[in-house]
Order: sequence, then structure tokens, then C-alpha cells
Amino acid sequence: MADQDVQPPLDNKPPPLPSLRWDEPPEGPVLVLLDQTRLPAEEAELVCTDVPALVQAIQTLAVRGAPLLGVAGAYGVALAAVRGYDVDEAAALLERARPTAVNLGYGVRRVAEAYRAAVGGGADPEDAAAAALAEAKALHREDAGASAQMAVRGLALLDELLPGGGHRILTHCNTGALVSAGEGTAFAVALAAHRAGSLRRLWVDETRPLLQGSRLTAYEAARNGMAYTLLTDNAAGSLFAAGEVDAVLIGADRIAADGSVANKVGSYPLAVLAKYHHVPFVVVAPTTTIDLSTPDGASVEVEQRPGSEVTEFGGGAPVAPLGTRAYNPAFDVTPPELVTAIVTETGAVSPVTGDALTALCARSRQVTMS
Repeated sequence: MADQDVQPPLDNKPPPLPSLRWDEPPEGPVLVLLDQTRLPAEEAELVCTDVPALVQAIQTLAVRGAPLLGVAGAYGVALAAVRGYDVDEAAALLERARPTAVNLGYGVRRVAEAYRAAVGGGADPEDAAAAALAEAKALHREDAGASAQMAVRGLALLDELLPGGGHRILTHCNTGALVSAGEGTAFAVALAAHRAGSLRRLWVDETRPLLQGSRLTAYEAARNGMAYTLLTDNAAGSLFAAGEVDAVLIGADRIAADGSVANKVGSYPLAVLAKYHHVPFVVVAPTTTIDLSTPDGASVEVEQRPGSEVTEFGGGAPVAPLGTRAYNPAFDVTPPELVTAIVTETGAVSPVTGDALTALCARSRQVTMS
């Protein structure tokens, strides 16, 4: 397929896209979210003054994406502490908001532990709340840094796997600035390739039923002047068959100890297609997404979403007969033997094995501690 697009200068960067920010107006601290349910039609912010509001935002996908959920959960605990609410109750509510994305629980526990440590050390409520907020802000900065490192490492791996440039990358769901404190995970790698002049085409899966690809990834690709094309999920096979895909790049919501990858439903079929067509299938995720306490893919709790997301469209227009039952898992699990590499901020693993992941996490802890 001939590429007729004329790309803008590669140093033309759009303004930053803050998906989440802490604010302190006169009426009290709040967590401000870019409401992703209203994109791409409208860039509107959602203000959370308490944890129940944040939990609702997480469950309705106003804020989403594994790394960003970790940051949101961290700020949620800090919000409860600063406003004088019960921190343990807030942490429990947040951690249960979405079960599959391991980063959410990580962020919640990290800030809750910082708060409890401050209290245990004799801090008054105000100082303990300040400690919680400082920890949330630290996680926010770390996630931005991790995103930048994943982009560098991912592009290096891509150029190693596919020498010569002209990469045609297929991606699924949304993995850009909308899921991260930085420029994302898998999308950040594609964006780095674009800026290096080595991205020929970004193939964007629509990502049904909630269209995170067409609504969000296409939105981010357009903002960055990338050459992209949208396709329905079930059209991916024809692209592979035509030899139009050089690599698949996806993110992850949880990576089990054996290297199994839980990601947005539809990822596993892409891995099978990639394996059959000898195309690299690369997962890009921060080390906080690796959960060594989950032994394998079968142990991952997969979130089941409401059937109405499948049987209705948009504002509730029916697309199936009344009473139709729908199977609507939010994620599927790809076994490690179908994954070419896992790229993190501290290094890449290929082939993907449990021992390699354990060693990677150990190195990551050493880097963090130093």
C-alpha cells in the first residue's frame, strides 16, 4: 500500500497533554482529570474532591491505563489524607476499583504505607498528609521518567529487530500520554520512531467495544502529526496476510511471573497472528506492571465489564435485540511463548521467561534504591 502522507517537521511537538494533575484551589485540594470518555470530541476536565468520585471516574474509564491508574490511586490516597478522610477506607475503595491493572494497587499501597509510616513516627495529621502527597508526587515523576526510558529502549529494540527503518507498527487500545504521566508505553515507542523519521505507518486498532483506539490513540496520533490509519479489530488479519505489518506494539495491565501478559481484550488474537506471520510482538510496560505474586496467566483476575457496552452504542442506542446476553471481558491473557520481548524502563527481556523477569525486577529495585 503506497504511503501518500506528507508528514510535518519532526521537531513540531504539540503542547503537553496532562491527563491528571493535583490542584489546590481556595476551596480545598482536588484531583483534576482529563475526562477520557469525552474524547475526541471535547477536551473537558473532571474534578474529584473525594475518593468515591475518583473511584467512579476509574470505573467509568474517565481515567484509565495501567501506569496512570497507579498515579491516580496514589493521589487518591493523598486526597483522602489531606482532606481528613479515613485513609484505610479510601485505600480499600481505590484498590478494588478495577481488579486487573496491578499498578492501581501499587500506587495505592505505596502512598498508604508512606502515610502510615509518618503516623507511626509521630507525625500529626497535617504532616502525615504532606508525606502522603509527597509520595504521590514522587510516583508521578517516576512514571514520567519511566515513560521516557521505555521510548528510548523500545525504539532501540525496534531498530534492532527491523533494521532499515520504515516501520509499519500495529497497536491496540491506547498506550500514549492518556495512560501515563509521560508520553506513554507502546505509543511512546511509536512516537519516538516518528520523531526519528523511521515510522512509515501506525496501524490503529479500533479496539471494541469502547473504541479506545479510534477515540484515543487516533486522537493522540493526530495531535503528533503521525502517519496513521484506523482499522476495525477484525481487519488486522488481512493486514498481516498482505505483509503490511512489521511489528506489533502493545501495553500491559498486568504481567505475571511467568511472563504472561494481561492486556486489553483483542491482544491475544494479535499475538497469534503475529506468531503465524513471523512478526515481532512486543509488550512495553513499566516494571510496576510486573506482578511476581501472580504466578501465571491463569491466575490473573480478568475484569468483566457490563454487557451493555456490547449491546448498546454511545448514548444507549441498541445494537442487539432486547435481552441479548453479552460476553465482555476487559482483558485477555497472552502466554509468554507468543511474546517476542517485554520492554521496561530498566531493560528488555527476550526471550520472555520467569527467571528473566525476576532478574529484571531485582535490577529495577537496585536502581530505585541507589
